[in-house]
Amino acid sequence: MGHRIWIMAMLFAVLCPNAAGQSEAERLRIVATTTQAADLMRILSADIHGLSLTALMGPGVDPHLYQPTEADIAAMNAAQMVVYSGLRLEGQFDTVFSALAEQGITIYALGALVKDAGFIIGGFDLSETLVNVDDPHFWFDPLNWQLSAEGLAGALAALDPANAAAYLANAAAYIEELQRLYEWADAGLRSIAEGQRYLVTSHDAFQYFGGVFSWRLQAIQGLSTEDEAGVGDIQDTVDFVIENDIPVLFVESSVPPDTIEAVIAAARAQGRDVRIGIRELFGDAMGEPDAFGGTYIGMLAQNALTIMQSYQCMGVAVEIGAWPPGLNPEPPEEIWNADCDA
Repeated sequence: MGHRIWIMAMLFAVLCPNAAGQSEAERLRIVATTTQAADLMRILSADIHGLSLTALMGPGVDPHLYQPTEADIAAMNAAQMVVYSGLRLEGQFDTVFSALAEQGITIYALGALVKDAGFIIGGFDLSETLVNVDDPHFWFDPLNWQLSAEGLAGALAALDPANAAAYLANAAAYIEELQRLYEWADAGLRSIAEGQRYLVTSHDAFQYFGGVFSWRLQAIQGLSTEDEAGVGDIQDTVDFVIENDIPVLFVESSVPPDTIEAVIAAARAQGRDVRIGIRELFGDAMGEPDAFGGTYIGMLAQNALTIMQSYQCMGVAVEIGAWPPGLNPEPPEEIWNADCDA
């Protein structure tokens, strides 16, 4: 009953225009849901005057569980475009998106072009009523994120033709940066022997990362953090860790560490030398805006460094290449230099 009341309240807010304090001088108002979507919008709209961007979710926020607030609804209702990740990552937004689209507001999914190109991992069974569900974490493959940048630039150019050339130029420059990021991360992550490349995490957010960088994955929870891990899931992970002699498990910034800590405790009880990674991995959300992990490039690079350094701290041979000259942001010293005692 409460869920129905919430939906009705949200629809009422959508159907009752509210400028949410936006200035009439702002020529183009855009809302982005996730931290990744907001970062991409900032990059593609750099030096575009008269554009206002509202980011709904902050650092560390879990988009699977996030419910739009009244302020979020007002901002979306006053916008010309809403940019979201898609593939049901923002599962609590579906009804609101439908109502906004009926008003003529452009609702753009960053995963749409990636799916159309055939690079989405599908076929997951979540329940008896939801089968063949797509994995929504497509951005962890930087080659997919290149497609998202290209697609969003095209959508912005169509919405704002006067600045079309700028959007497309910004996208082209960013795509080149993503290529350099991919090549750097790929060389380092593949320097670890193939038989040792295992990534064990809290929930199943890294299939694309594993696919593009050739790592095998094991997660305690499923695709969504709405899934609850049981005793059997934890024991299955313990067995996997022991059978494959995996020395490091990783906690995610947007997921509580309880299940990973339970796996490590159980593995250690069986005499295994296992540790948590030297830093959290960014999963469904990026870091603070003024931090290295607060941008897509920083987030992906920090994840790659965290994995490589954590394995290095456990005695695994790794070759971490020099940071590509001119690729920004550059990793700060405290990220670049591993603290194995962390």
